Amino acid sequence: MAELLRKPFGTHGKVHDITPASAGWRYVGFGLFHLRAGDRAVEVTGDREVILVMVEGKARITGAGQDWGVLGDRMNVFEKSPPHCLYLPNGTDWEATAETDCVIAVCSAPGKGGHAPRRIGPEGITLTERGKGTNTRYINNIAMEAEDYADSLLVTEVFTPSGHWSSYPSHRHDEDDYPRITYLEETYYHRLNPASGFGIQRVYTDDGQLDETMAVSDGDVVLVPRGHHPCGAPYGFEMYYLNVMAGPLRKWRFVPAPEVEWIMERDK
Repeated sequence: MAELLRKPFGTHGKVHDITPASAGWRYVGFGLFHLRAGDRAVEVTGDREVILVMVEGKARITGAGQDWGVLGDRMNVFEKSPPHCLYLPNGTDWEATAETDCVIAVCSAPGKGGHAPRRIGPEGITLTERGKGTNTRYINNIAMEAEDYADSLLVTEVFTPSGHWSSYPSHRHDEDDYPRITYLEETYYHRLNPASGFGIQRVYTDDGQLDETMAVSDGDVVLVPRGHHPCGAPYGFEMYYLNVMAGPLRKWRFVPAPEVEWIMERDK
């Protein structure tokens, strides 16, 4: 089993480069660029589709033979404003030139040539409240199942207030048995406010064969190959994460952990 907690390998340039091979799975890839004003990043998609997410800052982006102009207006992710994103199919390339210091996430999964390149957001993305009590969190859906933007990718942002839980009640999506459950690999790119803080994420299976609890720092990525995967923001620290999911079917169906199923039923 590959290590589930991935630290950034630097502060400038490409600081995360998670591939299916390095993760030990089949579908999800995640890259992250920290660019200074004037820096360039260039990549080809190959056999994978990509959603670029402007996490912070502004960049001029060309891709799939088109000039998409300057994307991004959120200078700090905790502004919670809807992100500027760009979908690019497999068999294309892209280039970003930073207009300001910026953070660009590269979400990828197998492409099938079924969708055209397109801008995603900020129009059409609305911050939505989910949950109750200290399970309340706030969602920016970028490309979930209701948005037919991609062949494989499911992408969303989540803001978890200080002292709250998220991806909770605990649930799993690790079997290919639609419509009961779907198999989806998942990455969590975490940010903390203040950045000196920490969060907690547990990844565990019902049989206990996988059971890891991690303290995540600002900029860390957690891999979820299977099992339940709740996370918590300690009092005093707000948590953001960017989720990337993909599997054989672009549907999100999950099963709750037995010990928390009653909470999910109660809070419907």
